[in-house]
Amino acid sequence: MSSKKRNNEIIYSFKCPSCQKGSIDITRSFYDLPDGDKMLILKFECNTCNFHKNDIIPLTTNMEPGIMTLQITNEEDLKSKIYRSPAGKLEIPELDLMVEPGPRADFYYTNVQGILFRFENAVSIYINNLEENDPEKSEIDELMFNLKQAIEGKFKFTLKITDLQGGSYIIPQDKSKYTFEKIKIKELE
Repeated sequence: MSSKKRNNEIIYSFKCPSCQKGSIDITRSFYDLPDGDKMLILKFECNTCNFHKNDIIPLTTNMEPGIMTLQITNEEDLKSKIYRSPAGKLEIPELDLMVEPGPRADFYYTNVQGILFRFENAVSIYINNLEENDPEKSEIDELMFNLKQAIEGKFKFTLKITDLQGGSYIIPQDKSKYTFEKIKIKELE
């Protein structure tokens, strides 16, 4: 493994585990957001097979385990920031949508509308793989309609993140619509 400094970035290189021919370069850089948050950006890229992955990690994160709940009632609420760590479970109960934590989970840094776009993309892929006469298709069509309404701020819903390790948090546009319930360590055992 080699490393060198370049304009506030450190680059590491090692043999690509995907193609076994090229080398993966890992670039680490720090980024200051206009609102004062700081981010660590990691970029993984193979020079042969074009494997690439980006990770964005907030450095100003909440480290308390807890359940964060945000009520979305209008278009302005869709601008609320979402920081979801790989250990956070994200749910929208009214749409029966959920992202479970897992070993290959990514960190989300987006807003509520960005989360809805991710769900819309996943549901689109799913529905495109159904047969035309599949009985589930009408249920999925209704879900897509509700998702589109939610993206436009015309469907009221709850966004909930449960993070047992901490690291996830929500910065609401309207603080009166946000709640945080701390989970005590004893409750986790």
